[in-house]
Amino acid sequence: ISGVRAVAVKCVTVNEPQFQGHFPGNPIMPGVLLTEAFAQAAGIVALSAHEDLAGMAVYLLGLDKVRFRKPVRPGDQVLITAVKAAERRGIWNFDVVATVDGVKVADGGVMATVAKHAD
Repeated sequence: ISGVRAVAVKCVTVNEPQFQGHFPGNPIMPGVLLTEAFAQAAGIVALSAHEDLAGMAVYLLGLDKVRFRKPVRPGDQVLITAVKAAERRGIWNFDVVATVDGVKVADGGVMATVAKHAD
């Protein structure tokens, strides 16, 4: 739903470079990459909310109560959902969830703002 909700899919493959060191013999997708996926999905929601935001940049302001509940491994298909919870004075708050096969693997909140690119 434009400006309210975004759903993204990430197919995790063993040939991704982070799995060489995270962790050898026991590959697990780093939490920071799930967090980045949350931020990008939230950015899609924000930029699709208003036509006048086209060409703007989304800046991550904070994360709230982000929890990694189950490991994400090669072969998993992660469904990332970001839903706008509030928008006040140019600050956006989102509820974010990542699931694999319907099971929650991570969740939390993202705070962001939209601004012009610095030249």
